[in-house]
Amino acid sequence: HLSGNALAFGQPIERDIHGLGDPRFRLAVNFFGAPAISLSEFPAFKQDLVAGASVQVSVPLSQYDPNRAVNLGTNRWSIKPDIGFSKTFAAYMFDFTAGATFFGRNDDYFGGRTLEQEPLYTTQANLSYDFGRGIWAAVGATYYWGGQTRLDNVPQDNALGNSRLGLTLALPIDRHYSVKLNASS
Repeated sequence: HLSGNALAFGQPIERDIHGLGDPRFRLAVNFFGAPAISLSEFPAFKQDLVAGASVQVSVPLSQYDPNRAVNLGTNRWSIKPDIGFSKTFAAYMFDFTAGATFFGRNDDYFGGRTLEQEPLYTTQANLSYDFGRGIWAAVGATYYWGGQTRLDNVPQDNALGNSRLGLTLALPIDRHYSVKLNASS
């Protein structure tokens, strides 16, 4: 559900729409260090170095109206390859991922215009500590940059350069469930 109002080009606009956004499909593969194990083998498993990758594809199948400034769908494809590493040092674990989202062109953008977008790059690093008995805490940082758009081949002044820091605390409820507390800024 999306609902809101704003001024666009000096004119008041309002949008209230229900539905699904563009579906995303992801394939993830571990290349090294993460063997398939059973639930009974899991408590004894000692992680060392894990490396993997994924690719996510967003397909423009949801609601889109080129006469509206805001839509649930994007009317364009995107593909996001990622690579990640995880390394354990005693009770500590360090994770790092890097990726980029590549966007297709929307030739039917709001007002009959063409929207293009430069790649959006991402990195994320986390350091977690295992207190034992299923309790763990982590601190993480994420940084996004790039993604400047062009409307009818005119660059817009909207490239990203955003960061986020966060904390997580996980507390087990029982053998199969836990509660995670998150804070980020």
